[in-house]
Amino acid sequence: MNQDINVLALVKGDERYVFLYDDANRAETLRTLGRYASNPELSFTWYDAAVLSQKIRQESRRVRPNTRFELPQHSDLED
Repeated sequence: MNQDINVLALVKGDERYVFLYDDANRAETLRTLGRYASNPELSFTWYDAAVLSQKIRQESRRVRPNTRFELPQHSDLED
């Protein structure tokens, strides 16, 4: 299992939003972006959440390609 910590940051004027998460907490981080966007006391917008969510998903695909299932290779079928 990968123990790397991912860092995602957004700078808005004097404000800094920094998210640290590992692969196991990616979904929770995405939910947190939504909670921040829905909080009227923060300057964090739904657009911010959408952009950062896209970056999280892109990084996920870059590190671990999407392999929902694996088909046997031709060489696996030969004895």
